[in-house]
Amino acid sequence: MLAEIYDVARRAYRFNHLREGRRAVVFMLRAALHWNELRKLYQFFHENEARTELYQRNPYMIEQATRAFFYAGSTVSARIRLIQTHYAFLEEKLNADWFISLGLDGMHEIWRAPETDMEWRAYLKFEPGQRKEGLLSVIMDVDGVHLYQIIFWIDRSEGEATLVIGAMQGPNTDDAREFVREMTKRAHRFRTKNLILYMTQAAARALGVRRIFAVSNAGYYANNHVRRDRKLKTDFGAFWEEVGGHLTEDIRFYELPLTLHRKTMEEVPARKRAVYRRRFQMLDEIDREVEERMRAALK
Repeated sequence: MLAEIYDVARRAYRFNHLREGRRAVVFMLRAALHWNELRKLYQFFHENEARTELYQRNPYMIEQATRAFFYAGSTVSARIRLIQTHYAFLEEKLNADWFISLGLDGMHEIWRAPETDMEWRAYLKFEPGQRKEGLLSVIMDVDGVHLYQIIFWIDRSEGEATLVIGAMQGPNTDDAREFVREMTKRAHRFRTKNLILYMTQAAARALGVRRIFAVSNAGYYANNHVRRDRKLKTDFGAFWEEVGGHLTEDIRFYELPLTLHRKTMEEVPARKRAVYRRRFQMLDEIDREVEERMRAALK
């Protein structure tokens, strides 16, 4: 037990870094206290060759289970179940290469824009720095700079595969506002945060997901989206409602539509119809490309 806990700490943290060294000590203490529960997760990742290889490449599963991640009020046992369900679903759906490589450093492109003056693409990737909010991300980059990303995990709700969005993040650059404005123009006036959700919905459908949920303001695992005066820096709920979501009985979560609602041409003012036609054509092409690329990853 102690040797395994130390090995995870050694792989997950830099012991020579003061802050990370402290976190490593805290992790080892928590892991030792909860080892009876964590043993189930350890055994899960040693049940077959693919999971064992994934575990060897990803030092974070055990660590994530010991920390108050994913959503407010999560427990060790709930996080263990969440992690097991997510990886069991991906193993069931994806071929072995995708399953293993998406466990840590793999990056699988699911869409690329036709523009020739820039590299604008979306891909699936697990980013260790975002492991507080989920186990996988849909990331949209422009020339290697993050534009938007949605971090999520896969669960099963009432027997149905469910994608749960832990967070959505925009660009972290000095010119973020200009960056978003320029790319919105490129997307035929379709907001880029709507675009990353659209791609996530497309990827979810390609995986056979039946429902989508998103963590609400009340359910966010930390309070770093709240200012000192208690006002929200980012209002997750406003966006989820704007795209057709509604609060569930558990106020920590919204349920979102699996498919984005589109206006009919009759609902669009005549002066804007040309823009909407180009936008809808772009979205249809995204649907086709995401489905085609995801099909190549499925068993």
